[in-house]
Amino acid sequence: MTTAYTSTGLSGLSTGTWNIDPVHSEVGFSVRHMMVGKVRGRFTGFGGAISVTDDGAATVNATIDVSSVDTQNPQRDEHVRSADFFDAATHPNITFRSTGLRAHGGKTYLDGELTLHGVTRPVTLELEVGGVTTDPYGLLRAGFSAETEIERKDYGISINMPMDGGGVVVGEKVKISLEVEAVLQQAA
Repeated sequence: MTTAYTSTGLSGLSTGTWNIDPVHSEVGFSVRHMMVGKVRGRFTGFGGAISVTDDGAATVNATIDVSSVDTQNPQRDEHVRSADFFDAATHPNITFRSTGLRAHGGKTYLDGELTLHGVTRPVTLELEVGGVTTDPYGLLRAGFSAETEIERKDYGISINMPMDGGGVVVGEKVKISLEVEAVLQQAA
């Protein structure tokens, strides 16, 4: 399914393929830790594109390399890659495929399907459009920020490490934050 961006204020995107620029983008997450703090992490390996057709319809597809998880703690990163969490050996990628774009209450939402840990579920990202500009090299760039929150158990990540005083070591809800710059691919 494609959705016309023009109906929700994304009309500045020219027809073509807009590739995500990983050098100027970030895929991050945070999750409650020990019921009192948050652990933040990011993925360093990812890619994707926004494809815009002549009629203004567009689709978004993205892939994240699970093994690229970085929480600034190598021991924790190995645990997160293990079968307790992502099971990177069996499920090496997280993917997102858009199914629609809509505006509501002055906000823009990107609907899609997120596949994580071998489970595909619908997800909605609140989207902020940073705009479109021409960079010093003459390339068109578009910027976006997006956020969503998922429940890890919905994706089969059900590790439960209870604490003595109640609660769990790792929270159920995971906040996902994206900062994306995309560059319009030049015709060959």
